[in-house]
This record gives sequence, C-alpha cells and structure tokens, in this order.
Amino acid sequence: MSGTAVGIDIGGTGIKGAIVDLATGALLSDRIKIPTPKGGKPDGILATTVELLNRLEGLEPDAPVGVCFPAVVKHGVTLSAANISKKWIGLHAEELFEQALGRDITFANDADAAGYAEASFGAARGVDGVAIMTTLGTGIGTAILHNGVLVPNAEFGHLEIDGHDIETRASNAARERENLGWAEWAERLQKFYGALERYLSPDLFIVGGGVSKQHDEFIPLLSLSTPIVPAVHRNNAGILGAAALAVRTIPPLS
Repeated sequence: MSGTAVGIDIGGTGIKGAIVDLATGALLSDRIKIPTPKGGKPDGILATTVELLNRLEGLEPDAPVGVCFPAVVKHGVTLSAANISKKWIGLHAEELFEQALGRDITFANDADAAGYAEASFGAARGVDGVAIMTTLGTGIGTAILHNGVLVPNAEFGHLEIDGHDIETRASNAARERENLGWAEWAERLQKFYGALERYLSPDLFIVGGGVSKQHDEFIPLLSLSTPIVPAVHRNNAGILGAAALAVRTIPPLS
C-alpha cells in the first residue's frame, strides 16, 4: 500500500480526521478533532465533516477519502446508530456524505475500520488465519479479518450470553457504571471471548478502545487458547483504517 488518503472517524462525541501515509500509517497532517454536534443529527454531522475536510492542510483535490461511522453499513445505508441520532437509521448515508463533500468516498463501520487499521499497520499485520478485533468502550465493537481481508459488520457485541446482550455487561462502560474491579470485569470478558473462541476458532484476538492502555490489568486474567494482545493504534485507529479502506484493491464494502 502506498500513497496518501484522508481518514475521517465519526463518533458520538467527536469527529476526527487527518491525511495518512498509507505506507507507514503515519499522519501527514495535524489530527483535527471537532465535537460532534449535540444530538448527532444528519445535517449537523454532515456540516461538521465538511468543516473538518476544509481544515486539513495540504489536502490534494483528488485525494481518496474514507469515512467510518458508528453504524452497521450495508450498500452505503446505515442500518443502526450508536450514540448518535436514530434519524440515521435507514439513510443512504454514503450518498449524503458524497453530496456534502463533493467527492466519492469509501464508507464503513467504525469497528471495521479499526480492525482494518490493525491489519494494515498494527497487531494483525501479516497474521495468517482469523484475527478478531474487539473495541471495549461504550459498547463492544468487533471486526473479523481473514488473512487481512475484512468481513464487514460483525456485531458480536450483541451476542446474548446469560440472558443479556453481552455489551451491556462486559463493555468498559459497564465496568465503569457498576464500579467493577478488574477481576470481576475479567470474568465477564472471559465469557465473551470464550464464546468467540467456540464459535469462530480464531488465531488472534486484538483488544482496542481506550481501556486497552490498561491491558496489563485484565488481559493476564483471561484464560484462552487464542493469543490476545492490545491494539497498536487507539485514538487513531478509525482514521487509519478509513484511509486504508479508501484505497484497498479488493471490491468495495458498499
């Protein structure tokens, strides 16, 4: 992978973007972050994304652009909405972004972008077989990569385990909300990762999200046959993955 592309990561609290060196994953511009407009409605997010793109210094007019978004994305349509307005559900969001930005884009789920960043520049680079990226945050995002190829829209954070949507019990938000100790939280994570092991027989687990900075507190408490490692890229994962997806040579996601 060579050249440059723009990656834009849209979240419930902030919209981030930068120009990315696709050979190394380095940022070639300042990382710009603008607060997500209150309520996360379509018009506000579209306008903020346009503002961000216009603020990127050194942007080439024909630079590829990737945008990742907190939703299941199928054929450019957002089928869910996490921590943003439910008005996004069912919209032809990719078309809306292309119209607003005045250019073609690649549009993807945010966890998929984070996983693709790890496959392109991080812990899953060069891994043979199945790598599963997991982001532990407000919910649990997941991405499946097979020999570096992304299988989009894996929503394993919504597996029902012990009668609960597992992300309501094992996300980092649940840990903070219930004031769980690391050992208590690890017991819940064990059920989650254990289920993924049984269902998918992966070759590697990758743990992302801000809490991965404290991976020494909980990863050693897990008993798994599959190797499990912290993500290399945290705050920049969505940006890097969106940029890399914008130039991938296999068929597009949508």
